[in-house]
Amino acid sequence: MNDEELNISIRKFLKMVGVSSQREIEHAVARALQDGAIAGTETFPARMTLEIAGLHLNAAFQGEIRLEGHDPAP
Repeated sequence: MNDEELNISIRKFLKMVGVSSQREIEHAVARALQDGAIAGTETFPARMTLEIAGLHLNAAFQGEIRLEGHDPAP
């Protein structure tokens, strides 16, 4: 196994997922605002699942998407 190739391919995959996911979320928010389905101040629970069948990997990640507000200070 080539550790460097593995690292590079993981990073490329995660970059593609991150950019594509952000675009999808932004479009969904814009459509919901345009349709009047949301006010623009909501916070939505979010869940992402990573599956790699050949590795028997199924990992869920949870968080939230906030349309307004600030992160609490550390």
